[in-house]
Amino acid sequence: MPPEGEIVGYMDAETGQMLPSGSSAPSSPSYPPVANANQQKADLLDKIRPSDVVDEMRLSLMGQEMVNGNVINIPELKDLALTKLGAWQICNLLKAPSNKNTSISKLNDNEIRQRILSISRTAQKLMVDHWKEFGIKNTSQLWYVHEILFTVGFIVMKQCEGAGVRKMIIGTTTETRQINSQEKPKRSWGLFRH
Repeated sequence: MPPEGEIVGYMDAETGQMLPSGSSAPSSPSYPPVANANQQKADLLDKIRPSDVVDEMRLSLMGQEMVNGNVINIPELKDLALTKLGAWQICNLLKAPSNKNTSISKLNDNEIRQRILSISRTAQKLMVDHWKEFGIKNTSQLWYVHEILFTVGFIVMKQCEGAGVRKMIIGTTTETRQINSQEKPKRSWGLFRH
């Protein structure tokens, strides 16, 4: 049974075209019902959650991690950990580009690098200006935060390079249609015919 709310139908094996709703299953070789292309795109888009990694980053910056639904402190990270205010402020810089709209946009490598560099510079300025409130105790914390921020931000934004995610969404539904429309019954030649 398809998930509730999912639109399904039958595809003609010869033409690869969706049969009108209400049609019965074709009598010739048939394929299982396939989800509506728009529903597939919406489902895939719902699964793209670039902001989730920013939430994980915030915990890491505070020297914490999520274990079985509970936030625990990691004693080994206490010297590098930021205060809650510091972690939230740094992560808020990444929240703006970490969304679905950015993921399906089309940016080039230079645009991505310039954006992440600007975010990292702003984070450095915030940490220097508010070192006490952010829990900055030494310069190694500045580098530690910079590396985490730059890496996470760069990877999140690289998803949209050359419209990569958008092409993946379009390609997924196109590939499903091509596979279903190109499959033909196999014929066997020789001694063992089917």
